Parts: sequence; C-alpha cells; structure tokens
Amino acid sequence: MSPKLERLSQALHEVLGGRLRSIVVDRGEVTIEVAPEDYLGVAQSLRDHADLCFEELIDVSGLDYSTYGNGAWSGKRFAVAVHLLSVAKNWRLRVKVFADNDDFPVLESVVGVWPSANWYERETFDLYGIMFSGHPDLRRILTDYGFVGHPFRKDFPVTGYVEMRYDAEQGRVVYQPVTIEPRENTPRIVREENYGDVGHG
Repeated sequence: MSPKLERLSQALHEVLGGRLRSIVVDRGEVTIEVAPEDYLGVAQSLRDHADLCFEELIDVSGLDYSTYGNGAWSGKRFAVAVHLLSVAKNWRLRVKVFADNDDFPVLESVVGVWPSANWYERETFDLYGIMFSGHPDLRRILTDYGFVGHPFRKDFPVTGYVEMRYDAEQGRVVYQPVTIEPRENTPRIVREENYGDVGHG
C-alpha cells in the first residue's frame, strides 16, 4: 500500500471510528462500507472534516447483488456506491451502503451534502428502484413516465415487458407486449476469485 493510501486509511479510521463496517484497499483504491443509519452522518464527516476534505461527489452507482457470485450471495440485495474526490488532499474514495429492505430499498439522500448527487440519485432510482428519502425531486430521469419496472435489476428481462410502435390507423404511438423471443447470445462466465492475479496458475 502506498504512503498516501495508508494516510487516507488511517484518517478514515480516526474520523469515522465505529461507523466503519469495513475498509478495503485493493488495486490502489479505497472502499469503505457504512450502515444505512450512519450514511448521512458519514457523508457530512467525509466532506467537512479537515483530515478528509471530500468536497466533490463524482458519481452514485446502484448495485444489485442478487446474482453475485453465481447466486451464492447471502447478504442484502441492493446497495449504492458513492465515488468521492478530495481536490485539496488529492485522493479518492468509494463509499458503499446497503439498503436494509430488499423489497423496498430506501437510503438517505446526500443531495444536501453534495448537490451533484441529485441526478445520480434519480438515475439510481429509475434504473434500480432504490428510493432516496429527503431527495428534493425524486422522479424518473432516463425511462418514460409510464415505464413499469427498473431495467438494471438483475431480474428485469433484457427485452423488457412492452414495446412501442407507431400505429398509422390510430395516428399515434402505441404500447404492446414484446414480440421478440427471449434468447441469450453470450453465456454467463463467473471467473474464480484470483483470476488474473500475477503468479496464479
């Protein structure tokens, strides 16, 4: 581990303490996991504490673990990964938090901490169905207003449930059930844990 990553890891331990569920340093990246009830407070500490200074949110990504490890995953299904940048300290961080309820995943919004989270949280809601309590305008951003479901969930069919076409007789676009037969072009490959490591046979 580089001296810079050691300093960041130490600062995270000192500032966040018991709010850290885990900290992983791998391939030059630092990832921490926090509990959903600590998420908003941790976000504020990451931004405001002089030893961390993560003043910029780069991205919020949704995660669906339902088929992780070829279905062997036994933890919570939905999570978000927040990617942060400290310009002042010149380091980056990934924060992961799992939603408690798989049927209705809800997390606190961090728009009040980093306003740039606004559209990223809307995208995560739209594509994964993860709700963000306290978000100022949580509505779909990429799919149509009448769209049913969340297309990045692992159980959502690749072809979707409906298709649309222009109907000349009605003079408008109409929705109808999908007429494409489902098929899988590429087989799913799950690589072993150490795949690609130097010296791994």
